[in-house]
Amino acid sequence: MIKFIKGRTKSIYFSLKGALYLIRTENSIQAQLFISIFFIIAGFYFDISKTEWLFQVLAICLVLCSESLNTAIEKVADFIHPDYNEKIGIIKDVAAGAVFFSFVFALVSAIVIYSPKIY
Repeated sequence: MIKFIKGRTKSIYFSLKGALYLIRTENSIQAQLFISIFFIIAGFYFDISKTEWLFQVLAICLVLCSESLNTAIEKVADFIHPDYNEKIGIIKDVAAGAVFFSFVFALVSAIVIYSPKIY
């Protein structure tokens, strides 16, 4: 049991270390966090429902997770092949496409949540 707890503690440490690295070094994550904070404030301002909060938090987390995985894929691809390579470029584009899909979900969610409150 102690070994399990130590292992989970190390996992949490490494995940926080990775998250802080992303926040400090990646402009895309910084921009997404800024936008996320804006929508969290908007959620309190417009007093959105519990269901709307769930969708908003899901959208925020989905975008941050996909952006993080995209960054990881790009770092691995650059490590494996630092020079331009067409196949590596396709891999990077596909990873960026995942971010696009999550962004579309977040955008549609924001429109559904906030357009009735604004108009």
